[in-house]
Amino acid sequence: MSWLSFENIDWSFVLSIVIAALFLVNILLAISIIFLERRSAQSIWAWVLVLFFIPIFGFIIYMAFGRTIYNQGIFKIDEKDKVGLEHLVQEQLEDIKNKNFSFVNPLANKYKKLIHMLLYNNHSFLTNNNTITTYTDMNEKFEAMLEDIKNAKDHIHFQYYIFRMDGIGKKLYNAMLEKQKEGVSVKILYDDMGSRALSLRQFRKIKSYGGWVEAFFPSFLNLINPRINNRNHRKIVVIDGEIGYIGGSNVGDEYLGKSEKFGGWRDTHLRIKGNAVKSLQLRFMLDWNSHSKRHNLVYNEQYFPPIYNDGDTYMQIASSGPDEVWQQIKYGYLKMIYRAKSNIYIQSPYFIPDQSVMEALRIAILSGVKVHLMIPNMPDHPFVYWGTYSRAGSLVKMGAEVHVYEKGFLHQKVVLIDDEVVSVGTTNIDNRSFLLNFEVNAFIYSRREAEKHRHIYEEDVKHSTRLTEEIYESRSKWIKVKEGIANLIAPIL
Repeated sequence: MSWLSFENIDWSFVLSIVIAALFLVNILLAISIIFLERRSAQSIWAWVLVLFFIPIFGFIIYMAFGRTIYNQGIFKIDEKDKVGLEHLVQEQLEDIKNKNFSFVNPLANKYKKLIHMLLYNNHSFLTNNNTITTYTDMNEKFEAMLEDIKNAKDHIHFQYYIFRMDGIGKKLYNAMLEKQKEGVSVKILYDDMGSRALSLRQFRKIKSYGGWVEAFFPSFLNLINPRINNRNHRKIVVIDGEIGYIGGSNVGDEYLGKSEKFGGWRDTHLRIKGNAVKSLQLRFMLDWNSHSKRHNLVYNEQYFPPIYNDGDTYMQIASSGPDEVWQQIKYGYLKMIYRAKSNIYIQSPYFIPDQSVMEALRIAILSGVKVHLMIPNMPDHPFVYWGTYSRAGSLVKMGAEVHVYEKGFLHQKVVLIDDEVVSVGTTNIDNRSFLLNFEVNAFIYSRREAEKHRHIYEEDVKHSTRLTEEIYESRSKWIKVKEGIANLIAPIL
């Protein structure tokens, strides 16, 4: 057996075999990225550089963060359960195409091309009887949500990217537990990576009373997550099929301004009554069914009751994700930017748009449209922040008005044009939201609602500092280095 001894092994030969194998794996991965995956050219080059400049770690990084989703059918409702929803989308598409759609709201008629485009997302049907309450103080949002949960009669569908079992998290959990004890059906869906401090064991009480809880793309043995890069970033709450919540805030005490690191917290969240709640309900059902192993939701009148609401706001609920063919929400943003005639307002914690969005904003500025951008004054992800700062600075040089919010952390995701259309939801202005995460936004066609959000923006300006060209050009060399690194890896941030 001496031939098995370590002394007789040609380690240089073994090392050469390992290196050759790694090189071969990198080549195969590069071929897959270039020819098989739906990526931008910038993203392709970024990943190829990672694979070949750091072959071992590059392979690990790609396996953890780089893989795309090929399955186009992970969100399913059986054909028999689609009656009354998907066929409504088809009817609206045909009516708009044949000019038979009746737009009582002149703004909806003005933006019918945007409406038509969003309808191609199978669930973004247009509704017109909605009433919206806008929250910029998350204490008020959670107070209203707790009251709505307390008054629930049939079901509570609760979905968040981050759910922390801290002060506000425990309040919400206990409120839903009490309703489950009363016989109200409670279903909770949280993202396993966003809520990585959470475990299904913490919901054992509510499950013992018949409640249902699922984790989106759960980790394997709490250590390995094959979908670490594709997270469900949506925040949706539906109560009795009549009240819906959508916006930027997660569940945690930091969203109430109690974080030592961030201090105050600035977010925007909507409470909706009207038929738009049906879209939120359908989105929750699709997400739930993608991960429920035992209790799939099917179309039922209890989830889609008749809603007699005297609101007059037209809106669509649009969703997007790596399983979709089209970047639906990004396309919605682009369509809004190109339609703008006077003003564009953007508030986003992460502003690393791809080339198409940056060019659209540059064209808007050169066409005389005033572009207003607001970003945070501190990073929660360093490279993302310096990528944001770099792009904000480039727009300042072209004439954009950029403000840096100083009263805590700016987290809302709002795009507004011409006091006519506003989009509020979970989607940041970056590749992660456009390509990797599962997102949801409300597109609202209402001068009243749009003006409300402009006034909110103007109030936020009072707590911000103006980023001028002089300030940007005076940044330190170290900041320039960090911007350079952020710009190099921006396509994969």
